[in-house]
Amino acid sequence: MRYDAIIAGGGPVGLACAISLARDGRKVCVVERSSVDVLANPPFDGREIALTHHASNWLKGVGAWDQIPQASICPMHTARIETGAAGGAPLLFDAPATGPDALGHLVANHLIRRALYRVAATVPGLEIRAGQGIDTARHDARMAQVTLADGSVLEADLLIAADGRFSRLRDAAGIGAIVHDFQRSILVCRMHHPAGHANTALQWFDEGQTIALLPIAPDGRDGASSSLVLTLENDEIARLKTLDEDAFNAEITARTHERMGQMTLESPRCVYPLKAVYAHRFHAPRFALIGDAAVGMHPITAHGFNLGLKGQETLARAIADGPGDAGAPSVLAHFARVHRVATAPLFAATNTIATVYTRDEAPFLAARKLGLALANRLLPFKSAVTDMLMDRHS
Repeated sequence: MRYDAIIAGGGPVGLACAISLARDGRKVCVVERSSVDVLANPPFDGREIALTHHASNWLKGVGAWDQIPQASICPMHTARIETGAAGGAPLLFDAPATGPDALGHLVANHLIRRALYRVAATVPGLEIRAGQGIDTARHDARMAQVTLADGSVLEADLLIAADGRFSRLRDAAGIGAIVHDFQRSILVCRMHHPAGHANTALQWFDEGQTIALLPIAPDGRDGASSSLVLTLENDEIARLKTLDEDAFNAEITARTHERMGQMTLESPRCVYPLKAVYAHRFHAPRFALIGDAAVGMHPITAHGFNLGLKGQETLARAIADGPGDAGAPSVLAHFARVHRVATAPLFAATNTIATVYTRDEAPFLAARKLGLALANRLLPFKSAVTDMLMDRHS
């Protein structure tokens, strides 16, 4: 069984890459451990993705946007950043007066996954082997080859690892990674509250905790719903994960200082370790890393999928512009160079901000408040950040 590319991992970035390559006329196989039923109807995982306009346009271009329930898409009009327990001027980023009326759109990750699977399942030249794991993999200057758990052997010009930030294939290829362990965990869930969210995404660096409240599209009920992203020490998150629901609601209401009113849980609680990952290399002979396997971002901006989407676009473009061999050294070198330039500064800046803004010593608190106040007055800076958040010109 010979392919142009084998993609390990049927998550959103893996499926997006398969769609890109197949639409370019490549023969592609996606190998995914999850069953077809899970791919077709992924479970809620708590994550809300802040799609840039570039990402939305890409999804529209391949037909995935139409597979997302339009009532589940929430436009984000404002991004609000606060620091400290209370008081102090927030840093606000608003959609520009001219152009799109939203900074971006918030969509649940499981809905994006489902939409991409529906598209991938209909693209000619794209095969999905669900319920199958890769037992062994090897790749050299001649070819890439994987053996599946059932003994099937697949060959390709290129093996692409899209198997997450703790990628087993990356480790097997001998590619190390920078792992920034923040020694914290994240709890994500949906909360209902009586106050409206005004389509505002809040990132709040409170003392002793970091809270994000991301707006959820209205469902016709009174009040509104937001996605809670709470960052605390590991044992505190473990406690909250299993806390009685009434006690959980009371604690989250207190942790949010009742700013949205009484908070009521309306989804499962999902927990993730807070670790950022950056691979030392993005390729080896006939092997490439994309998505979180290449760059696993801190979720502070909810933009990890956008970066992964651009990474697979970069790889697909390098293959399309190459000599016809998807795994040619020149193709992979070009992909790695472009993707590193696009990701390294953002990875470093995000980790620095996440570290500084979670330090609660008095000098850091004062510097954070001063920094937000100054940034709010620097219009060129705000304009540049707004353009980056929207990503509408690429």
